[in-house]
Amino acid sequence: MATIADIGVSALINILSMLAFLIAFALLIIQPINDRVYFTKWYIAGKRSSPRNRGGGVVGKIVNLNFKTYLSFLNWIPQALQMSESEIIAHAGFDSAVFLRIYLLGLKIFGPIAVVALLVLIPVNASGGTLFFLSRDLVVSNIDKLSISNVRPKSYKFFVHISMEYLFTFWACYMLYKEYDRVASMRLKFLASKDRCPEQFTVLVRNVPHISGHTISDSVESFFQKNHPGHYLCHQGVYSAKKFAKLVKKRNKLQNWLDYNQLKFERQPDKRPTRKTGFLGLWGKRVDSIDFYKQEIEDLDEKMIIERQKIMKDPKSVMPAAFVSFKSRWGAAVCAQTQQSKNPTLWLTRWAPEPRDVYWKNLAIPFVSLTIRKLMISVLLFALVFFYIIPIAFVQSLANLEGLERVAPFLRPLIEWKLAKSFLQGFVPGLALKIFLFVLPSILMIMSKIEGHVCLSVLERRTAAKYYYFMLVNVFLGSIVAGTAFQQLHAFLHQSATQIPRNIGVSIPMKATFFITYIMIDGWAGIAGEILRLKPLVIFQLKKMFIVKTERDLEKAMDPKSIDFPETLPSLQLYFLLGTVYMAVTPILLPFILIFFAFAFFVYRHQVINVYNQKYESAGAFWPHVHGRIIGSLIISQLLLMGLLSTKKAANSTPFLVVLPILTLTFHQYCKSRFEPAFRKYPLEEAMTKDTQDEAFSASDIDLKSYLANAYLHPIFHAVEEVELTEVKVDKPRPRCDIG
Repeated sequence: MATIADIGVSALINILSMLAFLIAFALLIIQPINDRVYFTKWYIAGKRSSPRNRGGGVVGKIVNLNFKTYLSFLNWIPQALQMSESEIIAHAGFDSAVFLRIYLLGLKIFGPIAVVALLVLIPVNASGGTLFFLSRDLVVSNIDKLSISNVRPKSYKFFVHISMEYLFTFWACYMLYKEYDRVASMRLKFLASKDRCPEQFTVLVRNVPHISGHTISDSVESFFQKNHPGHYLCHQGVYSAKKFAKLVKKRNKLQNWLDYNQLKFERQPDKRPTRKTGFLGLWGKRVDSIDFYKQEIEDLDEKMIIERQKIMKDPKSVMPAAFVSFKSRWGAAVCAQTQQSKNPTLWLTRWAPEPRDVYWKNLAIPFVSLTIRKLMISVLLFALVFFYIIPIAFVQSLANLEGLERVAPFLRPLIEWKLAKSFLQGFVPGLALKIFLFVLPSILMIMSKIEGHVCLSVLERRTAAKYYYFMLVNVFLGSIVAGTAFQQLHAFLHQSATQIPRNIGVSIPMKATFFITYIMIDGWAGIAGEILRLKPLVIFQLKKMFIVKTERDLEKAMDPKSIDFPETLPSLQLYFLLGTVYMAVTPILLPFILIFFAFAFFVYRHQVINVYNQKYESAGAFWPHVHGRIIGSLIISQLLLMGLLSTKKAANSTPFLVVLPILTLTFHQYCKSRFEPAFRKYPLEEAMTKDTQDEAFSASDIDLKSYLANAYLHPIFHAVEEVELTEVKVDKPRPRCDIG
């Protein structure tokens, strides 16, 4: 078990790692050659076109020669705080602003709790003394004497812990209520302030039935003209175009080579570039490269025109789904939020996601297939969760060397080496757990795609949910159970079965030492690694050296990514879980969590402003899930405290806790009915207000039908139009609606 010295070694290693990452970041960010990596968002927005350092010739374009800037390498911290929340919404989107509020919520909840817990509970726990008498049977350390395990059984001091649990829960619920109210109001205001966008007028319809003698397009038009007369405007079919997609991909490559050769010719006008006509240009007749690629593109364009016409005319290429647009937001709201057919498995409608949020591959999955897929994935997820218990148990064996030493004495020479012991117990367990979790989000994303969700935002939320439940079972409960078994292995093997509950009750709070090391690895050094962006930096420089030939290639090489919701949200929720579980049990853990929330807030604020470019805008649709899981953490905390007190023979005080989970669930149900509709439904009142505003100001100036006609056309069809209008040096910006 990790001692205070082991925790100190881990803290030293992680603090040094943090400082090393931050110093490396501060030096790398001011180098002109890295400008596109650390300010990607500004390049995409067109507000930054060249490095700050323009002097020094060729060397100055690579290395910052202005030595005064090296003295202000920490300027990124105040710069990250300069932009207001409304400016962040306009610059990076509503999702980014709400995501940052989660970190502030963590500080608001655990800041006051940490102060009270450290001042009240630490003295109460330290004065207990019970671990002194149990140390002969159980493996304990000095840090465990600051936990509830150190309080004697049947002690009246447990009333202090119960009263603190009530106080902390009421404070957390108060902050959750205020934040839910704030975010819901911000969301409605954001939606009301949005300019006209396709998704405001459009509904996604799935499971369109096949009617003999009618095409899918005819069926859709007939159904909605009949059932939504006066409101239906037009629709866009969903096509299966795999062959056309391959042609588009090939054309993009040819266009890129043409751009490269034209740029090459501009730099050396006296020499036209040439190539051989054979495979990869290795053999064959040598020809002019520019003429060659122009001819190849012309030939391919003819094939694409034929293939596109074939897709549009072939009924088999049309999927049983469509994007149906209405003349008003009110008409779309009515359709999206009502059942269309007496058969609830046909004509399924929902709000259309914004065009860039659509996951096209899943639009045409039948209703029955969706049900089977979800059942299959549930079984696979169950198996995956329990399969991962094996590596979790291995990690816990590293965290509890004394327990293994008593059973396996041959490991004693390694375990008793002080430096190796501190390193193995204070640093390796958290790092090993982080490594085992590295590939998991990718696996869970694949499983979510198989389930059949039609939006990227929903895919990421479902993946985040799976990852959270995985971390709850394996990282939290698995670490406690496996850790307790390894930690007290000698006691379990040599004492009677009646003593096992006592040992578990005493040992659960002791796992705080393992979670402290995990917080320092993942929440301190890991967040510092996030701002360094070492992997994207190396990949960008390699692409720039070997792949980049044109300005379009350079923009693709930047690859800013977006907030990694499937991994970041579950990790955040795990920290809320750890904080709520240990706030009344082992409060010494709370300062480590507070450092994480504060540091992560600065880092992600900087990344949101300068780096991330969100793939979609869901208007904070993930907030109800965040709220619900924090409530779940509170309930888990209360149940574990009840179980812990029952092992401490506190029969007189334990019943006082029974009411608390009921009150917490009642609060959650109230918040759900009060605020969640703002995230699930669109009020008809709001829709009518926006429609009235359009009629008063701009309806006569905009042809709504032409505006919506191709809004939900598959991206591969748009891609061809964009390439045709692309010049060699300047990319045509992709048109999309203003959501700021």
